[in-house]
Amino acid sequence: MNCAKNAPAAPQPLSNVSLESRNTFGLPAIAELAYDITSPDQLPGLMAHTLSEGGAWRVLGGGSNVVLPNALSGSTLLMNISGREIIDSNDHFTAVAVGAGENWHDFVAWTLEQNLPGLENLALIPGTVGAAPIQNIGAYGAEVAHFIDCIEAFDSKEQAFVTLSKSDCHFAYRDSYFKQNPGRFIVTKVVFNIPKAWLPRLTYADLAKQFSDHSSPSAQEIFTAVCNIRQSKLPDPKVIGNAGSFFQNPIIDTTQYQNLLTLHPNLASYPDVNGTRKLAAGWLIDQCGFKGYRAGPAGVYEKQALVIVNHGGARANDILELANTIQKKVKERFGVELQIEPNIL
Repeated sequence: MNCAKNAPAAPQPLSNVSLESRNTFGLPAIAELAYDITSPDQLPGLMAHTLSEGGAWRVLGGGSNVVLPNALSGSTLLMNISGREIIDSNDHFTAVAVGAGENWHDFVAWTLEQNLPGLENLALIPGTVGAAPIQNIGAYGAEVAHFIDCIEAFDSKEQAFVTLSKSDCHFAYRDSYFKQNPGRFIVTKVVFNIPKAWLPRLTYADLAKQFSDHSSPSAQEIFTAVCNIRQSKLPDPKVIGNAGSFFQNPIIDTTQYQNLLTLHPNLASYPDVNGTRKLAAGWLIDQCGFKGYRAGPAGVYEKQALVIVNHGGARANDILELANTIQKKVKERFGVELQIEPNIL
């Protein structure tokens, strides 16, 4: 999984490739040119050619956090770099190197099989390992940034491989240096530091309730509970197209929070850093009457207002028009701006 210095020629592209099975919304997108990326070695030659031609390009992993248009011009790099390896261990951490194309949930399950607890709260999040730090995925009281040591990536600006430390990544809520510099980096490998001193994370309300009579669950029990909770709330993309949570939970200051609380005493929120409050976007959307709402082939999931779904035949404009309607209504009623979480390509 080491990055080679002398790269071979670029891989051969496939033309007019359907990406319908490569995005969890199930949108019928067509890639003008698609490249199967199975090794970092392929990237220098491919990117040198692509950049010299001046064509558009993007990386697509599991497609769980994107809204794809009908057609994608230029080059689409299908990230399929695999590999999981324990590379170091000391008294405090176990270091694990993972290829960017590995399935995230399968990797989390593998860590438990290796007796490396810590990531269990992040179970069943769709997508690939390489996409996880870009979005700084988080759930049930944990964020992937907590566990990252460094990231290897190809820097298209410098046309060279780079290694970014955790501090270099500028992680924040659903944000990172990669997200702040779109179209620059291609993540090829993520190195995790998994702490040996493990404690269960049970602060999230659903987990606290699940283990109210069991204060010391195992990591495997938490993993199973997280999977069950997610499956009870979120639709399976294999059954109905979706990209999980479509909006970020908005963060507001204390003054705005107190004003909203006066008008809406049941306002669902959570304390955040620096005295700010994180509002539950799903609650805001639900209060506007959108749970189970349908607009043609696009709709809002009947069990979770935070999730927009494709009932069949939806295209990007259907998804985005519904999202815009929701944003306007929430802004009108609560004065809060909802930010879309998936990447709009």
